Amino acid sequence: MKSYSYKNYCIVAAMMVLTVFGACKKNKTQPKTDEPAVQSNTKQTPTTNRRELTNDSLFLYAKEIYFWNTSLPTYDAFEPRKYTTQSTDLANYELNLFNIVKSSGSADYVSTSPYPKYSFIDDITTRNPAVKSAAPDPKASVDLEGNGNDMGIYDISAVGIGNSMYRLYILAVSKGSPADLAQITRGANITKINGTSIGSASGGQIAASEVSLINATIFGNPTTLQLEGVKTDGATFSVTLQKAAYKSNPIYKTNVITAGTKKIGYLAYARFSNSENSISALNDAFADFTTKGVTDLVIDLRFNGGGYVSTARHLINLIAPLTATGTMYVEHYNNNLKNRKQSDQSILSHQPLLDENDKVQYENGKMVTYADIDFSVAKNTEVFSKVGGLTGVKNVVFIVTGSTASASELVINSLKPHMTVKLVGQKSYGKPIGFFPIRLENRYEVYFSLFESKNSLGQGEYYSGMTPDYVMSDDLGTFDFGNPQELYLKQALNYLAPNITTFSSGNKVMSVSAKTGNVALSRVEGEFKNGERGFVGMIETKYKIRK
Repeated sequence: MKSYSYKNYCIVAAMMVLTVFGACKKNKTQPKTDEPAVQSNTKQTPTTNRRELTNDSLFLYAKEIYFWNTSLPTYDAFEPRKYTTQSTDLANYELNLFNIVKSSGSADYVSTSPYPKYSFIDDITTRNPAVKSAAPDPKASVDLEGNGNDMGIYDISAVGIGNSMYRLYILAVSKGSPADLAQITRGANITKINGTSIGSASGGQIAASEVSLINATIFGNPTTLQLEGVKTDGATFSVTLQKAAYKSNPIYKTNVITAGTKKIGYLAYARFSNSENSISALNDAFADFTTKGVTDLVIDLRFNGGGYVSTARHLINLIAPLTATGTMYVEHYNNNLKNRKQSDQSILSHQPLLDENDKVQYENGKMVTYADIDFSVAKNTEVFSKVGGLTGVKNVVFIVTGSTASASELVINSLKPHMTVKLVGQKSYGKPIGFFPIRLENRYEVYFSLFESKNSLGQGEYYSGMTPDYVMSDDLGTFDFGNPQELYLKQALNYLAPNITTFSSGNKVMSVSAKTGNVALSRVEGEFKNGERGFVGMIETKYKIRK
């Protein structure tokens, strides 16, 4: 799966003869840095070719900082400059990175994918614009700053009804988006697209014409989309959506469900966005849980591919009981970085460490760079620091799928030694690896796999994903987030409140079947091209400077 990142802790690099100016938020003149010294590689000869220089940089950074760097070949054996024949610079660099990863033979390489599983390159010029921008970006989804630039329909589910029909349900809608403002939610059933009826299936296959229509519209990123259908309350809708830039709350839904004597707090969380976008939203949700006397939690991360480690830490500290103390997790870098002395030469000296205002930092008159960071285990061990008033929760169920990755898995793994943790859904993505960005040409940010996270018991290495305690069938999307009748949430509630079939939420009381699902409903096949709609990874921004 190819991963995309969005604007991060902005970094300005000066690479080789390509001296870079400015930061990613503002045009500022930055100090010039020296060209990295040519190592004893016979094929690394002086050049002024930009692609060759950047391809050199990709390989040389990997040799020093890539988590599996000891498995990489020599410069002469790899020949990074040969990746210059693709039609665009980005295509050349992505091919170079893929072959670096392939040559490592690590978990980052998947033979069936043309991209690394973890590492990737982001062209920062194609990121989502600020929310007030009038020029929408062609890339769908919401970025890690909460900037959306689409119509808001994140994903869909085609559910078979009998042998000749299906219903097209919406799986998730981004908050603040045009679809959300039109009061369309998860569980809504689309019956017409641009005036054309949909719902025909035969032998478990959706009609090819309808697959084409869905791909060209919902996943085709048009500027206008007309939809008709039925909402979760049975009311019909007919709306025309216009693609727009918007600010998105990362929380899909919260709910407090009464099950017998228990108050169960439910949180559906879309992404570990930056502090400005996520922290207050999470604090408000947990403050409400505290006020309402929540005793247990269900955290729905089924669409959460990760984001900022700092935000993940905050969620961990909101969930954790007061008894959770000491080590939360440890980030392990490669031995080259762990054991590097301050006096050792490092290519990271060409990556200035900017402050939160995107300005170069100085200490004793010297510019601070990533080479000044202490990558030792001792300095990359995070400890619990409880926040919020929800102090006594001992049981938490996480709803997960193959889209649950990285920072989401970090939260789960970190809490396991300190409270009862259960997983419901499908096997998670499997990404115990994190990174910080390396900026090249002041245009491309490279996210090499850099560190591996483990919890206080030394547990980690879930490269093939986390297997749920209760494995579910496909997410059908037939109910909204937070509805106790929704199949995944129903099973989560069964863990926390066994044999309880009547639940209340606010003024509503509902009974749910003891069955785990409706056997008449199942996903039907259609080659839907939902694209690269979400970030997958965990970005570290907290560092200790080596003294």
